[in-house]
Amino acid sequence: MAVDQVVTVERAQYESMASPRAMTFLLGVFAGLAVLISASGIGAVMALAVSQRTREIGVRMALGATKGDVLRLMVGQGMIPVWIGGLVGLAGACAVSAVLSMVLKFPGSPDLLFGVSTADPAAYGAASAILAGIAGVASYIPARRATRVDPMVALRYE
Repeated sequence: MAVDQVVTVERAQYESMASPRAMTFLLGVFAGLAVLISASGIGAVMALAVSQRTREIGVRMALGATKGDVLRLMVGQGMIPVWIGGLVGLAGACAVSAVLSMVLKFPGSPDLLFGVSTADPAAYGAASAILAGIAGVASYIPARRATRVDPMVALRYE
C-alpha cells in the first residue's frame, strides 16, 4: 500500500456507511411521498363526504347542533378508518418485521436498522402517532368547511 492510498478512519467509516445511508435517504423520500399521497387521499374523501352530506349537516345545524358538534362528528367519522387501518397496519408490521428479521439475519449481514429493534415500541408508537396526526389534520380541513354550512342554503340544496 502506497502512502497516497492511506485513508483516515473517519473516511473509511464514512465510505462503509455510504450505501446504507443512501438507501435510508431514498426510503425516507418514498415514505414522505406516501404520507403526502395518503393525506391528500384522506382530504379528498373527507371533502366528498362533506359535499354529499351538506343537507344533513344543514339539518343538524338547523336543529341546534353547534359548529363544534359538527366538527367532532366529521373528524370522528373520518378518523374511524384511520384507527382501524392503524391497528391492522401495526399487527402486519409486527408480523412482517419478525419474519424479515429471521430471514435477513445471517453472519456478515449489515445492520440496516442501525441498532433499532424490529419490535421497538417507541418506533411503532411514534410512526403511528405521526400518521394519525397527519390524518387528523387531513380530515380536519374539510370538516372545518362543513361548519360553515348555512342551514337555509343546505335545506334548499338538491
